[in-house]
Parts: sequence; C-alpha cells; structure tokens
Amino acid sequence: MFKPTDLARLTAPDETLFLEIAQSAWDGLPAQFRALCGNVVIQTPDFADAATLSHFKMESPYELTGLYHGVDLTQKSVLDPAGGPDYVFLYRLPILLEWCERGNVTLSEIISHVLVHEIGHHFGLSDDDMHAIEDAAD
Repeated sequence: MFKPTDLARLTAPDETLFLEIAQSAWDGLPAQFRALCGNVVIQTPDFADAATLSHFKMESPYELTGLYHGVDLTQKSVLDPAGGPDYVFLYRLPILLEWCERGNVTLSEIISHVLVHEIGHHFGLSDDDMHAIEDAAD
C-alpha cells in the first residue's frame, strides 16, 4: 500500500537517466524508421532557450516539450551541400512536469511520444498531420 512518506524516496531522473530513457525509446523504434532518420541527433536539455520560446511566442519554458531543428526530408535534395546533423530536442523538465501532471502514463511513454512527434517533423509532417494520424489510430 502506498504511504505519503513514500514520496520522500521518489526523485525525478537526472540528465543521464533521462537520456538513457530517450535512447531506449529511440532503440525501440523500427529499424527502417530509424534508418530514414539519417543523422538526427537527440539532445535532452532542461528547457528550450529564450530565443526558441520567443519564436513560438511561449511565455513559460514548461510549454515546450520537444522540438525538431533542421531541414525536413521533403525539403532536402541530393544536390544540397552536405550539412550538419538535424536535431530533436526533448526538453527534460517540461516532459517531467507533464509526466507528473498526467499520472496515467509512464515517463517512457511520454518521451517516446514526443520523440516520434518530433521525428514526424523531420519527415515533413505538420502538427495537424500528426494529430490526424493519432486520431485515426485511436
């Protein structure tokens, strides 16, 4: 049976464990899906930077759980000069807050959801596209 004193032993995962969970989510994706991601790099900072929050007109750093930064596959060409990697940012503290507030999903499930959502942007899908796919799957 759960006791309120049990809360004293609960701690949020640190940066290392959070990245391990994100890596596990990545490893759990189908190999063909990961192969299409090419050189996407996953990073797990605590929050988005001020410029990113300003760009999206967000007042609180807790509003943004993830971001794809790069050129999506629909815009890339084999004729383009070789560029750096594309990035998926999984913002640790907003994701942890969502996990605590929801209470009905695991942290791994939230991280996987945000990761897949941001990779969807890498594939050129809009937020509306992804919401339609999620709705159709329900």
